[in-house]
Amino acid sequence: MSDNFQQDGLTASARNFFAITPADTDLATIPKALFIGGAGTVIATPASGGAAVTFNVLAGAILPIRARRVALASTATGIVGLA
Repeated sequence: MSDNFQQDGLTASARNFFAITPADTDLATIPKALFIGGAGTVIATPASGGAAVTFNVLAGAILPIRARRVALASTATGIVGLA
């Protein structure tokens, strides 16, 4: 799993972005935030580990979390990782 934020910090604009397909496996890269294309739920595990949390999100929202995993049971669509 890649986590490259030591060089530019968490508050800098995203340099990369990638589609996220919800799955019950860790993401290859930990994003700075998630863009949500379609409303629903995002069930995310924190980058630091621990229990997953469910977020209810609207279409077009930016969820400012660093997620290790976006669970398969998530219902939001068009999820993009901002890294």
